[in-house]
Amino acid sequence: MTSPVRSTTLLAALWMLGSIASFTFMAIGGRAVADVHDTFEIMLYRSAVGVIVVIGVGMATGRMGQVTTRNLPFQVLRNMAHFTGQNLWFLAVTLVPLAQVFALEFTSPLWVLLLAPLILGERVRPAQYAVAAIGFAGVLIVAQPFSGSFETGLIWAGLAAVFFALTNLMTRRLTRDETVMGILFWLTVLQLVFGLITAGYDGDIALPTVSTLPWVVTIGLAGLCAHFCLTNALSLAPASTVMPVDFARLPIVALIGALFYAEPLDPLILLGGGVIVAAAWANLRLARPV
Repeated sequence: MTSPVRSTTLLAALWMLGSIASFTFMAIGGRAVADVHDTFEIMLYRSAVGVIVVIGVGMATGRMGQVTTRNLPFQVLRNMAHFTGQNLWFLAVTLVPLAQVFALEFTSPLWVLLLAPLILGERVRPAQYAVAAIGFAGVLIVAQPFSGSFETGLIWAGLAAVFFALTNLMTRRLTRDETVMGILFWLTVLQLVFGLITAGYDGDIALPTVSTLPWVVTIGLAGLCAHFCLTNALSLAPASTVMPVDFARLPIVALIGALFYAEPLDPLILLGGGVIVAAAWANLRLARPV
């Protein structure tokens, strides 16, 4: 018989799979519009789509009353971290192969493991640190940062991982007394403001074209779906348990890069991806109250 803890962990993992699919579509969309829109414009239009969807769903379901301002300063801080990380991520996606971007992004769970006890007071088992180290070894195999062909884009991807870790930890903290609707509302509204300021500071905002509009909408919907799935996952299980599931995104995006962007499918990517997925699964198996 499956225990309630195991069932909850499995449900959190399923939410994370939805997040994986959404972030993958965001990467594809980011590349598709990079020739027309800079990262600030991408974030602006993504947030605009999100605001429309969130308010529409909130009004239709009668959940707008769940939106409060009691944690507004913390909401602002969380969204500043995410906005920074997401811009760095979109920039990295346009500069280096997708597999390498996602590989360095996957250092984020390692930052979560290190910071969760400090920020959330969560206890992390020694065995979880061990499997996280194994996962990080897989990331190094894939990213090959010491191969002599290091690209600047990998620096941006690495920094994005740090900000994503902070975002995820702050999301976990917000789920203690905020609803998913409240978190998503402030996510879209605040990042729309941030996007408008950063995209318009030079007085030149490129409007979506016929060819980029579908991708802009896709990015907006995928971004919203990713955070909906992620927020639900983090409300069900500790951040140090949930986030390693995201490792499974690496072999998927490596295959997409090879099929659609002619990016080399290096055997090391497959090896590193296998190590990472194994570490993520081991972490899930270790998840239980401590």
